[in-house]
Amino acid sequence: MSAGVIRPKRVLPGFSLSLGTTLLFVALIILIPVIALVLKGAEIGPARFWAIISAPRTLAALRVTVAAAFAATLFNAFYGLLMAWVLTRYDFPGKRILDALMDVPFALPTAVAGISLTALYSANGWFGAPLAGLGIEVVYTLGGVILAMTFTSIPFVVRAIQPVLEDLDPTLEQAAMTLGARPFAIFRRVVLPAIWPAWLSGSTIAFARSLGEFGAVVFIAGNLPFKTEIAALLAYIRLEEYDYQGAAAIALVLLVLALVLLAFSNWIQFRATRHLEPAA
Repeated sequence: MSAGVIRPKRVLPGFSLSLGTTLLFVALIILIPVIALVLKGAEIGPARFWAIISAPRTLAALRVTVAAAFAATLFNAFYGLLMAWVLTRYDFPGKRILDALMDVPFALPTAVAGISLTALYSANGWFGAPLAGLGIEVVYTLGGVILAMTFTSIPFVVRAIQPVLEDLDPTLEQAAMTLGARPFAIFRRVVLPAIWPAWLSGSTIAFARSLGEFGAVVFIAGNLPFKTEIAALLAYIRLEEYDYQGAAAIALVLLVLALVLLAFSNWIQFRATRHLEPAA
């Protein structure tokens, strides 16, 4: 007679109720708005949809959005890696404060961030005045759009890399050092392969976040058509003009781009998890 299997008690009882409640809120908060947007876009029809997204102003807004998001992500990829490295590998006064500041873009309303950046980088602002003396303009330029997107998306890269660096076994680097490897070789052969999935995943999510940014950009960009107008703002303008089809088409393009990027990020994490699993 086989011994009975002792099952551990669940910490949170009521799995069915918990799962049902969770799925209900996911449906109400995420799925239903997304499905409604997709259905609204499907009502437009292929010909009308293509006419909307291929319009010169729409293409210009999408081009500005993607270009600025790419530039912001490129900067955040390297700055985020550097910041995560500093926070995990060094001890210095004010480290906890600096670590906490990395989460400020999460907590700060994006509109407040946009107003603050506009005040700081305007022609008479603290940072804008010295830059204006050098002939560099930030507010109402593409640089301002990039700056706002950089501010709102930097935590995604830092927080993706930081825990991986903290869990990285230091003996691996020490072993490489005893074998005569130089610092850059150690980073390239030991550290980079370990953090690469998290680094790429965090950068991808930061890019997706930048594509949909609105509040921080709308104040500093100036919203000049064909120059600094982003896609999210153009969708808002179409709503104010009661052009619901135009707004839905632009929003659907942004949604598809974001979903593709998130799927790519999840695929990276899945591949990294399988790679780290011990062989049977």
